[in-house]
Amino acid sequence: MQKTTILSAAILAATMGAPAWAEQKTEFKLAWSIYVGWMPWGYLEDSGIMDKWADKYGIDVEIVQINDYIESINQYTAGAFDGVSATNMDTLSIPSGGGVDTTALIVGDYSNGNDAVILKGEGDLTSLAGKPVNLVELSVSHYLLARGLDSVGLSEADLDGVINTSDADMIAAYSTNDVQAVVTWNPLVSSILEIPGANKLFDSADIPGEIIDMMVVNTETLADNPDFGKAVAGAWYELMALMAAGDEGALTAMAEASGTDLAGYKAQLDSTEMFFDPAAAVAFTESAELPTTMVNVAEFLFDKGILGEGAPSADFVGVAYPDGSTTGDAGNVKFRYDTTYMKMAADGAL
Repeated sequence: MQKTTILSAAILAATMGAPAWAEQKTEFKLAWSIYVGWMPWGYLEDSGIMDKWADKYGIDVEIVQINDYIESINQYTAGAFDGVSATNMDTLSIPSGGGVDTTALIVGDYSNGNDAVILKGEGDLTSLAGKPVNLVELSVSHYLLARGLDSVGLSEADLDGVINTSDADMIAAYSTNDVQAVVTWNPLVSSILEIPGANKLFDSADIPGEIIDMMVVNTETLADNPDFGKAVAGAWYELMALMAAGDEGALTAMAEASGTDLAGYKAQLDSTEMFFDPAAAVAFTESAELPTTMVNVAEFLFDKGILGEGAPSADFVGVAYPDGSTTGDAGNVKFRYDTTYMKMAADGAL
């Protein structure tokens, strides 16, 4: 992810103006990209579950796969979609940092091993000193690397640089002689670790609860169209119940769509803390640990110069939590954790 890409999307969003989204409507579009915790979005579209719930509320919800993850967030930020699958960090940096008020409608999971730092050959995190590292620059991979280096008293300055590498090119890059270490996410992690000599040094299980996978939506769109939130939450948790029960038809379809088999997808789920029960998602979102995580993320983004154009400090963007508290600038809240619709699912009120 290039900084110029983020800034251009942010500028475009700002020039379009947030009020363009504020209206009652009946047709909505969500974007998603391939990742273990987001495969359900594709299945909701293909299986008809999303259509069933949308019909219940008299609306239409189209779920569109975008191959490039960062591009999907840029398109949401520019107003092409009403929502997008994204991590907490990328939501804060791109749409929220770009001035688009965004709400976490579904907190789906946190990475518990799906993101990893991988070295060719023997060594540990200290072995990265003096080596180049390939990753999607300024993504959660970059954040994971920073957290890993910090745990052994190193920083990015101790490396021979980071090399921005698209997730689509990561496996091919790892296979070249020039690449010594990579940071990436599943299903790429699983594929790379199958290559002889691949050595996992650090993964997201070492920082549980910090890399959060969500479906985020435009705040004004959600406020003006509560049936949109109800339909999406209803569809999502119907599928979560099927997955929790081990529905092999659904799991196999998601596995194939992600380029693996049932066993491979289950292995990826094992390193994902999926919130199959909406009550668990609510508890996580209302936890005392979440604001601390978001402060750490904001500080990382500010340090990298990507917490919104011209951000004067790590407190530039305000983040609101379900209890009404905020971190960052309470006068510039652009990222909101809202448990309203997850609670409705937990209470059987959808």
